Amino acid sequence: MDILGAIMLGIIEGLTEFLPISSTGHLILTARLLNIPQTEFVKTFEIAIQSGAILSVLVLYGKTILSRPGLVKRVVVAFIPTALVGFVFYRFIKQYLLGNTEVVLISLFAGGIVLILIELFFKNKPRDAQANQNQDFSTLSYEKAMIIGIFQAISVVPGVSRAAATIIGGMLLGLPRTSAVEFSFLLAIPTMFAATFLDLKKTSINLTGQEWLLLLVGFMVSFLVATAAIKWLLFYVKKNTFVPFGIYRIAISIILFLIIR
Repeated sequence: MDILGAIMLGIIEGLTEFLPISSTGHLILTARLLNIPQTEFVKTFEIAIQSGAILSVLVLYGKTILSRPGLVKRVVVAFIPTALVGFVFYRFIKQYLLGNTEVVLISLFAGGIVLILIELFFKNKPRDAQANQNQDFSTLSYEKAMIIGIFQAISVVPGVSRAAATIIGGMLLGLPRTSAVEFSFLLAIPTMFAATFLDLKKTSINLTGQEWLLLLVGFMVSFLVATAAIKWLLFYVKKNTFVPFGIYRIAISIILFLIIR
């Protein structure tokens, strides 16, 4: 991988981390299209640069997090299921799932169908009444926080989309669409930082100076792009559904299946 490849993957990560279309899946597919081999470093790179996108959440929501200790507790509770799944199945996930194009394409396709079905389910329900209000997430029960975390744990499968899983979980539990999206942002903080730390701790490769440079470039690019993507998504969900994302997932999985196969 060269600098241009790191920039391209950083852009893809920043654009897709918080959209319900799977950032990991898009990184794997982009690397495949750019003929970047799925080496141990590339797999580590694809995990680590997600922390750049998560930094954008800290910048945008830092004051909210510091002013609501009850919110932090609920995010920690929601993080537990993913932490357990990731720790126990880390080696299996990295060896057999990450870089697996077939798994990504199937997950993208199936996830697109689920997104559309969820929106059809909510079609006759009133539009988010609190779309323009600040949701006090400290009122979310610990039980519901844990259930949302279980939904997120499913996203260890590449292509599922962490954002899609948590948003769907939140909506099914009664959170307004905008609130479900924002809780997904916050839950990403411990999830992705933990994933990066665990991978760097467990990986047996020794990064060279050039590889650290590539990580830094990908990190910074994903941070900048993700900041803009978060603001756009919050604006979008106030008046729109996730159906277009579902259609996109189905279409891109079919197109890439035809191209790659």
